[in-house]
Amino acid sequence: MISNRKKEERELRRERILQGALAVFQNNGLEAATMDQIANEAGFGKATLYYYFNSKEEVFCAIMEKGWKPLWEDIEEIIHEEDHSAHDLFIDALSAVTKIILKDKNLYRFLFTAPKAIVNIPENSQVWRSYQDRLYGSLRGLLEEGMAKSEFPQTDAELLLRAIGGLFHGILFLGSEEKEISREDIENLFNQFLTTSKEKK
Repeated sequence: MISNRKKEERELRRERILQGALAVFQNNGLEAATMDQIANEAGFGKATLYYYFNSKEEVFCAIMEKGWKPLWEDIEEIIHEEDHSAHDLFIDALSAVTKIILKDKNLYRFLFTAPKAIVNIPENSQVWRSYQDRLYGSLRGLLEEGMAKSEFPQTDAELLLRAIGGLFHGILFLGSEEKEISREDIENLFNQFLTTSKEKK
């Protein structure tokens, strides 16, 4: 039986490896990164690294899951609320996602650009994609519900979701100002975006 202390130590080591690997991937890219570099950056020997992960691709997949899983889990309760409009649920979901991203901007900056770097990773190893797909599917579903009730403009939900994603990506990652973004900030920004979109039609 493994003690709680041992479990905590293992989790801390694993987290150090993921942090080290993130730095290596950001600096060198996935293709050029090596297990030696990850071990050095994490401050462990290769034996410790291989105890937790078989390859740099496996480390990469763990980083991706670490980022996408909480984004999905945090909106799960929100989307099941029955006494709120689709508009309000969508804003609440965006607000929850934003709070998580702002806690670790470095991780999410990498996550949102990483798919371009994915090469030769079997689909059955890309566990994070199920969380990613469910997150986007839920947000798209809220947009479609809102359109059906005239809460959002009638347009292609997928295109609207991508446009909103691009807008929030710019706000979260391109600005240098480190400050909290409130639900009210998100709602104002979203409503401005929808108004501008209507005016362009």
